[in-house]
Amino acid sequence: MIIGTGIDLVDVARFERSVTRTPRLLERLFTPAEQNLRLRSLAARYAAKEALIKALGGSDGVYWTEIEIASEASGRPHFVLSGSTAQVVADRGITGLHLSLTHDAGLAAAYVIAEREDYRS
Repeated sequence: MIIGTGIDLVDVARFERSVTRTPRLLERLFTPAEQNLRLRSLAARYAAKEALIKALGGSDGVYWTEIEIASEASGRPHFVLSGSTAQVVADRGITGLHLSLTHDAGLAAAYVIAEREDYRS
């Protein structure tokens, strides 16, 4: 059963200006594995993290560096959660997170679906 959805859109040029103006943003927003990616990929990952927070219904107990967006061998993105962020997701009964990313024409976007098993009998 779907229990939350989230979507976010990032202007890549604006995101680049923010990172250039405040380089420490990379450390505050991204895991070490993410920090060396190309800017448009970082913008899409930023959008994914925002979309996840929206799907969860808020950011209480959620930390940016406890959310990593990794890719399967096929290129399909997925969340790798740790710490209190993973606990928040578990506490809300979420058993699946689905993520779609895109970037084109200077924009990066992400869409997230949070679901849990329906335990009704």
